[in-house]
This record gives sequence, C-alpha cells and structure tokens, in this order.
Amino acid sequence: MIRILLCCGGGFSSSAIAVRMQKEIKEKHYEDQYSIEFLPFGLGLKRLDEFDAVILCPHLKVELNKAKKNMVIDKPMYLLPPKMYGLMKFEEIVADVEDVIQMYQQNPTVPVKFPGEDNLLRITRGVAYRHWKNRNNL
Repeated sequence: MIRILLCCGGGFSSSAIAVRMQKEIKEKHYEDQYSIEFLPFGLGLKRLDEFDAVILCPHLKVELNKAKKNMVIDKPMYLLPPKMYGLMKFEEIVADVEDVIQMYQQNPTVPVKFPGEDNLLRITRGVAYRHWKNRNNL
C-alpha cells in the first residue's frame, strides 16, 4: 500500500481534495493499494514517518525550502504542478506519486522533480508526467 500525505499551507484546500480522493479510492476499490491523508505542512513535517510520499500544493515551494534548511527530510516530496493541483485527477496524481517514489529511491533528492521541470511555474501539464511524456513522444 502506498500511503500518501497531501499538504497545503493551512489544510483547507488539501482537505477538500483529499476527501474527494478518499472517496475515489473507495469507489474504485483501491483501499488495499492507496491511502491518502491531508495535513497542514507544518503538522505533516512532524508525521513524515507515517507516509511513503508527500505531495505538496504548489504554493508550498518556499516553505519546503525553509524546512529543508532546518531539518533532514528523508521522504519523497513532490510539488504538484499548478494545473495538476487545479484539476486534481486521482489517477494522474497517483501515477506521479508512484514515479516520484521510484525516482527518490534512485536519487534521494527533495523535492523530487521530473526531467525538464525545474521551474514549477512553467509546468503546464495537467496529467501525470508519464502520460504527458508518452503523448509528446519524449
């Protein structure tokens, strides 16, 4: 099972998204494959050991950089591209999370970034990187 933590600044937007994703997990009978919780970023940092991956709302980039200066983060963390954050398609986010976990195992860098996606605000894809890459024949 992949245990996912979704964080935003105060927990408000992530709570609505996580509830929607929890509902989708149940509807699609993925309870044995995925679980998702939401927490404000500050609280999530205290519970990292309970999760396999952390996905962050895009506006947390600055907060993540501050946290990295003050503590060792040993979990894959992924800043969602703005369009993916807005669309919040379960299947797409889970695909990225699976890839982020695998990439982190090979190169434990926080945040995990897909090739060519160093500037978060320039990422325009609204689908998982693997799906976008296949559509664009990269």
